[in-house]
Amino acid sequence: MYTAKGQLDRDALFHQHLPLVRRIAHHMIAKLPANVELDDLIQVGMIGLTDALSRYEVAQGVQFETFASQRIRGAMLDELRAGDWMSRSSRKSQKEIEQALHRVEQRLGRSPLESEIAEELGISLQDYQTLLGKVRGTQLVYLEDMHRGSEEDEGFLDRHVADDAADPMALLRDQRLRASLVAAIQALPEREQYIMGMYYEQDMNLKEIAAVLGVTESRVCQLHSQAIARLRTKMRAH
Repeated sequence: MYTAKGQLDRDALFHQHLPLVRRIAHHMIAKLPANVELDDLIQVGMIGLTDALSRYEVAQGVQFETFASQRIRGAMLDELRAGDWMSRSSRKSQKEIEQALHRVEQRLGRSPLESEIAEELGISLQDYQTLLGKVRGTQLVYLEDMHRGSEEDEGFLDRHVADDAADPMALLRDQRLRASLVAAIQALPEREQYIMGMYYEQDMNLKEIAAVLGVTESRVCQLHSQAIARLRTKMRAH
């Protein structure tokens, strides 16, 4: 978009890409606890869009939407980090779910049902599902996991700071990790597999997934959190 003088029409670009801000915010909100407001993410994303407009140069050879998406997402992440969006209680609850899931899985030799996980936690099925909606688990690796380590056991970041591209063993480990993750996803209950595929491969938001499955958005959020807990439990050994 250009003005009559042949200059980039930044005002027109801003209004054209407002839906992009909303789309990124809707996708990101599914990864966050219920106390994070969608409107707050959108407001921060608009600041990121404005920043992208002020920094974008056509000569860079990058499409504006690609450039803006990075700035918008970056602005949202910076705001979330500054606010420490995931409370300690949420992290604690997430870990408790994973530990209970692991115990039941070891005992039964299969992926446990929601009711079985709830029973292991000593709470009702309804309370367990409410807890899933609150924690909104999304990360396969937490930052504290990366930094954890002792003098005898270096942390994740220390072990991966070197240039592994020249290390055949590192490449092999990476291939094994990917293969293990694929196997873990395939071992998920069918509906959770569908949700993971629609969310991460097809880039659908919770509302769209809910419409496909014929359930509520909150139910999709619960199942997504549970799928991530299952994956983290299986992948922890790696």
